[in-house]
Order: sequence, then structure tokens, then C-alpha cells
Amino acid sequence: MKTLLVCEYREGKLLDSSYELLAFAEKLSADKALVLIGSEAEAPRVAAKVYLADVGKYGEYNPDLHKKIVLEAVQRENPDYIVFVHSSYGWDLAPRVAAALKVGQVSEIVGINDGKFEVTLCNAKLRRTVVPRTPRAVLTIQAGAFSYAGTPGTPQLEGLDPADAASALEFVGYEPAEKKEIDLTRAEIIVSAGRGVGKKDNIPVIAALAKALGGELGASRPVVDAGWVEHSHQVGTTGQTVSPKLYVACGISGAIQHLAGMKKSDFIVAINKDKDAPIGEVADVLVVADVLQFVPVLTEKVSRQ
Repeated sequence: MKTLLVCEYREGKLLDSSYELLAFAEKLSADKALVLIGSEAEAPRVAAKVYLADVGKYGEYNPDLHKKIVLEAVQRENPDYIVFVHSSYGWDLAPRVAAALKVGQVSEIVGINDGKFEVTLCNAKLRRTVVPRTPRAVLTIQAGAFSYAGTPGTPQLEGLDPADAASALEFVGYEPAEKKEIDLTRAEIIVSAGRGVGKKDNIPVIAALAKALGGELGASRPVVDAGWVEHSHQVGTTGQTVSPKLYVACGISGAIQHLAGMKKSDFIVAINKDKDAPIGEVADVLVVADVLQFVPVLTEKVSRQ
């Protein structure tokens, strides 16, 4: 089995998420080759073939040109799976490649079970196992779902320069996101509320702990979707990616989309009634307790300091 992994390059840098593609290939026990539209200096440090196209010629993103480059690499490698990260880049390019190849696509993979792909449904409350119907398929993986722990190596670089590469589109640049009411990326302490807090009326309990610790209030996506907290407080792949010194997760089960946004925190405390909640896998301390009973006591103790 062979995978072709499509790396991402932005503002002159290889994105770290590109290494998650390598973790996915290893989990699948598949051979791998990579594609990068970037610079030689930023090629992934891995002992594998890397097809390199010049970013100066093709731009950091151009759907027409990048599709042709990926298709050229597919022709040379004949992979079983062409794999992207489920990002804005992958969302746009993966279906274009799948349509050109007339193959199936599986999006936002979060796990592999016996060679089959796990994806989430019902707002990540459930998982289902899927198998492409076509012999070859295009895949996208959820950011943060696969962690790479391989050793650095020397890439075997091979140039890509499709002869028919032309496009009426031009890459201009990036437009900064609208400034958020709360910039959680700068916070040293974040206390986040999850679905386990029960209802909107209980959010002040979590906010009080955040204030006592001198931190900011965060939230998981279900809490934001329910309208309990403003989107500017959301942590996760569809919110803000944070790395505070202390992250306190209150009533958060630990969906992959949330973990991807906070797992780089220096120290993680999780408070949850379920001792088997997935967030326990990344937490430094797991408090098995009712959030609404434990947090007020903790807040009182902290406030006395």
C-alpha cells in the first residue's frame, strides 16, 4: 500500500501539520512519498521521496496549478491514497483532485481501525467506520488526530514542473482574520467550559474560576454552538489554537477538534465525571468529579490565596 502525502506551506514555512500526514501513513503501515509546493530549505526532514515544485513559480496556493502538480506526482507514484490535512487548503484542493481522478473521497479522518477509516458525526459525539468504494481514494485527516514521533531523515528530492501548468488565477496573499474580541492565544491561563457544565446559567461558575486564577474564559464548540458563550472564546480547530501555561478543561470530553486546539498547553487539568473521557489522555491531572460541585470549591480556595 502506498500513500502520497500533500504537504502545506504558508508564508515561507512548512506547516507542522505536514508531519501529521506522516503519522497517518505510519498508522496505516503504508509506504509514503510527499509533495511540497515550497522551497528546498523547508522540505520535510524525513527519509522519503519528496516531490518539490517551486513556490516562486506556482505560488503558495493556486487551485489550478497545485492540482496539476499533485496529479503529476500521482502519475509518477501510482499511490493508493492521496492524503491532505483537513484544512482550508485541503478542503479546496482535495475534491478537485478526486474529481480529476474520478475516485472517492473520505473527509476528516480521525482514526484508523483495522485498515478502515474512522470519521465523526453528530457534532463529534459519535464515530463511524467507512471504506472507499474505489480502489484509489483521496483522503483528508483531521488536524491533531495523528501525532508524529519519527526520527528526522534526509529527503530524496525530485523536481516537479508540469509542462502544461497554466492558470488564469493568481495568488495575491493572505487576508488577516477579523480581530477577535478575546485573543486567547496570548493568555497564560485559560479555563474552558464544555457541554458537561449542563446549561448556560452555569457558565458564570466556570468564569469565576478563570477570574480567580487571573485567566481567560474559553469554551468548546458545543458550548458556543448552543449560544452559551461567544465564538471569540472557542478553543479548537474551528476556534483558536492556544498554548497557555495552564489549561483547565471543565466538563469537556475531549473531541479531537478541541484537543488539536489546546494539547500544546504546558500543563492541563481536566475536570470530568467520566474517568475514561478522551481528554484524560492529554491531561497532566484528571479530576474525576462533578464540575458544578468541584469548581466552586476550587474557586473559593484559590480566592483565599
